[in-house]
Amino acid sequence: MNIAQIEENLQQLVKDFSADEFIFDLLRAYGFKQSTITLIKKGSRNLSKKDGQIVLKNKLFFQQANGEDLHTTIDALRKDKATFRHDPRFIIVTDYKTLLAIDTKSQDPLDIDVSALPRHYDFFLPWAGMEKAQAKSENPADVKAAERMAKLYDEILKDNPFSTPEELHSLNIFLSRLLFCFFAEDTDIFPKGSFTGLIGSYTQNEGSDLGYLLDRLFKILNTKERTDEPEYLKAFSYVNGGLFGETYTAPKFSRRSRRMMIECGELDWKEINPDIFGSMIQAVVHADQRGGMGMHYTSVPNIMKVIEPLFLNELHEEFEKNEDNKAKLQQLLERLEHLRIFDPACGSGNFLIIAYKEIRKLEMQIFKRISELSKEPTLAFSRISLSQFYGIELDDFAHEVAILSLWLAEHQMNVLFKETFGSAKPALPLHEGGHIVCDNATRISWEGVCPKDKGAEIYILGNPPYLGAKVQSREQKEDVETVFAGYKEHKTFDYITCWFLKAAEYINEAQAKFAFVSTNSITQGEQIVFWRHIERFNLEIFFAHQVFKWTNNAKKNAGVMCVVVGLRNRNNEPKKLFSNGLCKIVPNINYYLIAADCRIIARRPKPISDIPEMLFGSIPYDGGHLIFEKAEKESLLCNYPMAEKYFRRFIGSNDFINGHERWCLWIEDHQAAEARNIPCIADRLEKVSAFRRASVTPSTQEAAECPHRFKQDTYKETKQEILIVPRVSSERREYLPIAFLPASTIASEAQIVYNAAPFVFAIISSKIHLSWVRVLTGRLKTDIRYSSALCYNAFPIPRLTTSQQDVLANHVYSVLEEREKHSEKTIAQLYDPDKMPNGLREAHRNLDLAVERCYRSKPFTSDEERLEYLFKLYEEMNSQKGTGNE
Repeated sequence: MNIAQIEENLQQLVKDFSADEFIFDLLRAYGFKQSTITLIKKGSRNLSKKDGQIVLKNKLFFQQANGEDLHTTIDALRKDKATFRHDPRFIIVTDYKTLLAIDTKSQDPLDIDVSALPRHYDFFLPWAGMEKAQAKSENPADVKAAERMAKLYDEILKDNPFSTPEELHSLNIFLSRLLFCFFAEDTDIFPKGSFTGLIGSYTQNEGSDLGYLLDRLFKILNTKERTDEPEYLKAFSYVNGGLFGETYTAPKFSRRSRRMMIECGELDWKEINPDIFGSMIQAVVHADQRGGMGMHYTSVPNIMKVIEPLFLNELHEEFEKNEDNKAKLQQLLERLEHLRIFDPACGSGNFLIIAYKEIRKLEMQIFKRISELSKEPTLAFSRISLSQFYGIELDDFAHEVAILSLWLAEHQMNVLFKETFGSAKPALPLHEGGHIVCDNATRISWEGVCPKDKGAEIYILGNPPYLGAKVQSREQKEDVETVFAGYKEHKTFDYITCWFLKAAEYINEAQAKFAFVSTNSITQGEQIVFWRHIERFNLEIFFAHQVFKWTNNAKKNAGVMCVVVGLRNRNNEPKKLFSNGLCKIVPNINYYLIAADCRIIARRPKPISDIPEMLFGSIPYDGGHLIFEKAEKESLLCNYPMAEKYFRRFIGSNDFINGHERWCLWIEDHQAAEARNIPCIADRLEKVSAFRRASVTPSTQEAAECPHRFKQDTYKETKQEILIVPRVSSERREYLPIAFLPASTIASEAQIVYNAAPFVFAIISSKIHLSWVRVLTGRLKTDIRYSSALCYNAFPIPRLTTSQQDVLANHVYSVLEEREKHSEKTIAQLYDPDKMPNGLREAHRNLDLAVERCYRSKPFTSDEERLEYLFKLYEEMNSQKGTGNE
């Protein structure tokens, strides 16, 4: 059962509504078998004997309402222990007009008209074996604070044109001190409102003396023994912790920046997550520092995508399982005490902070439950220490901020702990917090930072830097060489693979797991061979979030196509695959993050299926001198009409998609001397020679001797049309835009197939092929890059009969006929998913059905099904035909 089927079933339920059959139709909609429904009706599966009530073990408590108020009824059921005797996942009450329901696991409520059920299909998905992933929302206070701090920063820069690294570092330190003071005055570290009040009361409106006041205050905060402090600064206690240790002169302020600072202070900073420090680093630093070092700030919802399936959900499940067993709860407290959370690319500490707070919250829940189970009062004392949290960070400022942020997180949780249990640790002075090391994580021993002591339960997590091989600095390339010393095939690896390999080495045969956020590059395209190095450690992917695009609360945040991948030592516990907010239990997760076996599909020089060879188009390497715009060609022919024979239509991917007409000189060797008699052509050929001679590549220099030829010529003389496949295509398109072109066309910057039968067009333009391409190929930003070696040569196609090929050909002709009806439109316009003509869409839909019937008679209902089938077919064909891999 998949989501599309469930939505369709619910729409049918509403359309053919029957009160007598409602609950049974609802169960059918989510995949309950008819035989089970029959047993429920007969009463053998229904654990209730009351009229209008159905109870299914672990599934359902259903109550039909007969005139009484629905909300009163469901509230009474929620409070009645008898309701939970058989652990129903859902409680449902309805009068067949309105439906009320409660998810007993998540405590999510549902209150809708029955007619609205299709729009809320996700609520009952657990019946179909799919958990709805709960992503924690961004805190609006964090967003507002980041925005105000960014505006303050921009305003400060207007009066202080800092440019050197030292000046910018000084400004960053200043801002972190401001953040601490704002936080401190709202969390009882300083007296309430004392910092903002100090600025408002003891500085002039135009801001000229604000810098002097702040310099004096920051010195006081770093002074333990005081003798001559003014009365108005006595409210500020000694802080320590290194934050105010070094002397940095405050920037100059204006009337506007002073007012903006006071406005920042007026926010309620006790609602701020300490991870705002991470957001602040990206939100307010100079534009040339944003996204620097490949680091992307990770928001709280995305952090939860890592820590929940890595360890947090399992801890909560253990708590829920043993909530009535005091001894087991005490054991769980001891387990929490032995956790170690390690982020080897910790930045400003976002992952460590959120993990710390979530573990402290769980600890408080356990203490509360133990207190409820105890006959006598119990003394609660937190066992969770910052010393259980470890990190490595290369940037010294981010390293300092991580230490400070962890301390602020500890203070927040201690305040909450005190409110709940009556006591907590004192706030000041600051003490050392967390084992955060300032160093290069690729060059040092991770075990030296976070020892694998006996009894320790270790979880490595984080968001390491993403940098492709082409944009790595010399130092970063050396880091890759160091980490992969002794390994082959690593020259093109993304920088983040260093963290994956070191984490794999660390957790091998240890009581440890790891999970990282990564760009999707490591789960597709040529980067996939990286996983061969992980295989040697006998690990498995035990959870993953398939590709998603995120933004965060940092100013001008970068949208990145990401995945989350969690690995552990092999065992038989369930594996979880997350996609579009839903969680599914699967038998295996492969390196493409598909529920299939772990085969790595490598580049193939020839097709695995019985289809013609695909080539890359011809490349002129001419400095643009062999290429003519339409007007340029027509101008030349006006003066030299005899030059017509030297021109061929020239088309690249962009030309094809956007309908751009260009031409190229295509001069055979025996025509070269004659062509040079035309001055314009001779001039262009001389420029081609000069361009090629200037190259440092010997083969290009040699090509200067024959400037009339394309440097890379893959053109074949043929009477049959050629098939063009754009090298890059928008991710938004539902189909790959391809076409047949006249045989004389010179294609460049595109993939081409000569002598392609119509069925080849059908396969390449099908939805099943696109699902394969999306997973296997690399991306240019978020667009699809079509690789012949992976997308085409490795694509498994069953052997087609002549009859099947004829059927596909007829559908291809229908697609081409629909295109002709809109000949005034470009391919980009025709395949815009928001504007695609209905006739063309329907022709493609029918083509898809015909292609998929060549694979199996039962229709596919999702890309996931298609890919699982394709991976299995690839394995079968590969074993029969030989690897064909590089």
